[in-house]
Amino acid sequence: MLSFFLIIAASLNMYAQDKPAYRIFNGENAKDVPYKKMLKEAAKADIIFFGELHNNPIAHWLQLVLTKDLQEKSKKNIVLGAEMYESDNQQLIDEYFAGHINTKSFEKEARLWNNYETDYKPVLEMAKEKGIPMIATNIPRRYANLVYRKGLDSLSSLGATAEKYIAPLPIPYDPELPAYKSMLEMMGGHGGDNLPKAQAIKDATMAHFILKNWKKGKLFVHFNGAYHSDDFQGIIWYINHYHPGLKTFSISSVEQAQLDTLEEENQNKAHYIIVIDELMTKTY
Repeated sequence: MLSFFLIIAASLNMYAQDKPAYRIFNGENAKDVPYKKMLKEAAKADIIFFGELHNNPIAHWLQLVLTKDLQEKSKKNIVLGAEMYESDNQQLIDEYFAGHINTKSFEKEARLWNNYETDYKPVLEMAKEKGIPMIATNIPRRYANLVYRKGLDSLSSLGATAEKYIAPLPIPYDPELPAYKSMLEMMGGHGGDNLPKAQAIKDATMAHFILKNWKKGKLFVHFNGAYHSDDFQGIIWYINHYHPGLKTFSISSVEQAQLDTLEEENQNKAHYIIVIDELMTKTY
């Protein structure tokens, strides 16, 4: 009997010393949930938004895992899309997936993010291998920069060729959305009213290309910085504006000093919140 209790005590001690890297919480009731529950709920959606921390390896790993699991278990055809690829590079992605250009040519020409090799390449290469479309959803950065410098009206002077890579103009814009108001507050007014407008044209363009490549019976999985979909705003606001009634599902990534509870400021950011230890190493 004594040996039994010693075994139990040792097991409890080992559990107490366990150091999980992350936990998943329901955003609404702040209860921790297993990964398989999040996966099951995500699979029911029309469009999934995986909000990441750009330099966090746990978020990127879970993006890869979730994509693989959805591809294997979902009855819907999956389409992927990402903020990290700009819409005028869609042809490059398509040519690379079709085998018309090699890896070196694709990576040289596609204006990839500095952390592409570690953080985004694994998902893209898996999509290429499995025959899953990858959609470049973001506005070309030169046009977002134009909005930042000269406002949304400046886009109307670009012409028809450029407008193919942007959401239909003029885009709806609500400066009272908390996401855009808080952006101004965080930056202390730096950039003026054009700062949230540059964010809005990104959000609107990503929503446009998501909807352009989604149809009933498909499951679109989109990867973006958490700020583009947190609080069901940003891209999700535009999705609801352009195509009301679609079932969207959002995931957010946050860092906390402790993983036992979901801190109040992180509640309701999304349907599910991935809480990652703030000491987790960064990819850049």
